[in-house]
Amino acid sequence: MSDFRSRFLEAYSVLKSELIQDPDFDFTEDSRLWVERMLDYNVPGGKLNRGLSVIDSYKLLKEGKELTNDEIFLACALGWCIEWLQAYFLVLDDIMDNSVTRRGQPCWFRLPKVGMIAVNDGIILRNHIPRILKNHFREKNYYVDLLDLFNEVEFQTASGQMIDLITTLVGEKDLSKYSLSLHQRIVQYKTAYYSFYLPVACALLMAGENLENHINVKNILIEMGNYFQVQDDYLDCYGAPEVIGKIGTDIEDFKCSWLVVKALERSNEEQLKILYENYGKADEACVAKVKELYKVLDLESVFAEYESKSYENLVKSIEAHPSKAVQAVLKSFLAKIYKRQK
Repeated sequence: MSDFRSRFLEAYSVLKSELIQDPDFDFTEDSRLWVERMLDYNVPGGKLNRGLSVIDSYKLLKEGKELTNDEIFLACALGWCIEWLQAYFLVLDDIMDNSVTRRGQPCWFRLPKVGMIAVNDGIILRNHIPRILKNHFREKNYYVDLLDLFNEVEFQTASGQMIDLITTLVGEKDLSKYSLSLHQRIVQYKTAYYSFYLPVACALLMAGENLENHINVKNILIEMGNYFQVQDDYLDCYGAPEVIGKIGTDIEDFKCSWLVVKALERSNEEQLKILYENYGKADEACVAKVKELYKVLDLESVFAEYESKSYENLVKSIEAHPSKAVQAVLKSFLAKIYKRQK
């Protein structure tokens, strides 16, 4: 994948320069500089996994055929549309969560000159996606499918975020609401569609495929997204902060985490009392009591068993797919996340 990284970053510069010279808006020097700074701060700073996955997947779908420069650029452009979507979600998410840092730097809205202008910046980021699609895909026979795909996934993600937000309403902390099915619903809509399904769906459309014929691919990727989030929940508690790059706060934040759902399933009355009294409190002693309970309930082993079962089921589903090229795409995704430490 790394062979495409430099091409991917070059494509960002091209797309950015088109956007800050968009003929449908009469930019002043100040507004052009603002948008450029906002883009550089929020769009290319992450691991870029989602965006790079589009090129990776497209290459595998082409089964070893050499990609033309045009194909590489178009796959990069779609990859960047996903990174733009991610940036739009994160800029607004950070405001909603009142976060302090993101990717090792202050959240965009925390910068002295930005503040609530970040809300409008989020809207601009979201509006850049159809501009990029129009500039580069308007003549393609799958243009409308791309627009539909991005609109659908954005709707699903925003709705997943809503379930997450209304479940953790301050003042209404009620652990009895938390269940495995709620956890899966939040994950499926909030994370799996845009992080797992969207990159592959973009590659399939570019390869001339009809998404209606690939419902099983979507289902496998949603399952993978679910497995990925369970790993994330596990690492939030058990991962080393210097490895995962952040200090986990799911317990303090009263998150509907896979660990707390499993703890609720496995606890006796006494243990439930400990959970209800200590989960969702920022006090270190309370967090320690929850972690101690996780230890007593042996959630590390429960996770290890879940991980190997999930992996087995995913491999079985992937190998049942009739297309070897599609199998290769799905296996490359799975290989990236299986037993990850961060």
